[in-house]
Amino acid sequence: MTTTQNPPSTPPRTATALVWARRRAAAARVWRQFATDRGGVAGLVVLGVIVLLAVLAPALTDQTGLDVTRAPGAPWQAPSGEFWLGTDHTGRSVLLLTWWGAQVSLLVGLAATLLSVGIGTVVGVCAAHFGGWVSSVLLRVTDFFLVLPSLVLALVLSTVLPQGLGTIILAIGVTSWPSTARLVRAQTLTVEARPYIERSRALGGGHGHVIGKHVLPAVLPLVFVNTTLTVASAIIAESTLSFLGLGDPTRVSWGSMLHSASLHGAVSKGAWWYLLPPGLGIVVVVLAFTLCGRALETVLNPRLAHSAGER
Repeated sequence: MTTTQNPPSTPPRTATALVWARRRAAAARVWRQFATDRGGVAGLVVLGVIVLLAVLAPALTDQTGLDVTRAPGAPWQAPSGEFWLGTDHTGRSVLLLTWWGAQVSLLVGLAATLLSVGIGTVVGVCAAHFGGWVSSVLLRVTDFFLVLPSLVLALVLSTVLPQGLGTIILAIGVTSWPSTARLVRAQTLTVEARPYIERSRALGGGHGHVIGKHVLPAVLPLVFVNTTLTVASAIIAESTLSFLGLGDPTRVSWGSMLHSASLHGAVSKGAWWYLLPPGLGIVVVVLAFTLCGRALETVLNPRLAHSAGER
């Protein structure tokens, strides 16, 4: 008599495994919808190439070419087979400067955006969740920063504090968070008006549980979209401050290249090759981040996706 063995039963999935499975499924769904936007995919590809080149710059190029005392070419040399984008007023390769300048511009843009979005998210969530005098104080502080021109305040901070990348990041991040705070506050108020928040509080959920388990997971997609759009503004702000001579004098960025070109008369000398590469680099990166941000906004905002489908 033969006995049949039943296959081993599948162990029950824990709540954590179910949560992560749902998150992976949601991420896959977002990616499929994002891939249908040609502009967003093109922006993502361009960003990937630029970030890869910036990361590989130390391995693919010789950093000594950035030293003015070791400039390999003649000043103001036009583009040629040896120097594809010509040379600057010291004889350094403009291609090398542009390549290395991408590192600083991307680093400052991303770091300043993380600082700005972090401050704005904390302020917005706290103002909406706690209410009362906490909300009043935080909203008054937010209104104060909204009234002040962010570029002027960044200029003041960059002038008062020692010059360096940290100062630029701090100046941009501290002055550009109010819009994120108001956006996150509005989204948090919408989330906390839902019935499951009341059930969570009735079951004994404290502030940390409500914010960490319910509010932040619902707000983070909007914060992520706002981050991609804020990076573009941060890169423009860094380029503006560096163009005005308030950047890190020891590092090459696209803004500092434009400042140097203007300071040494590249326009009067007809050295267009010193002006176009950094300017085009700023335009391309800002456009790529904007395309990615708009595509994500359409995917994660059902109302925008519905209106786009109607068009």
